Amino acid sequence: MIDDDDSIALVLNRLRRANGQLTGVISMIENGRDCKDVVTQLAAVSRALDKAGFKIVATGLRECMTGATADNKEPMTEAELEKLFLALA
Repeated sequence: MIDDDDSIALVLNRLRRANGQLTGVISMIENGRDCKDVVTQLAAVSRALDKAGFKIVATGLRECMTGATADNKEPMTEAELEKLFLALA
């Protein structure tokens, strides 16, 4: 996973932002807000989650290339990394 403190902080900030935005979307729906506003906020949640996911995968790619892993497991293969990227596509 991620063992770089700066990367962890970035991912956690993005996930917290997405969590707050999602809570806002739920509230908007409950309050009968306009569909356009709801979809706009939902898109923001999606982008925040995508950015967090890409940061996690990019960090994994860096670890794979250097052979450094926090749990002393084998580095990810190119196929495994490709599968992770495609999961976010």
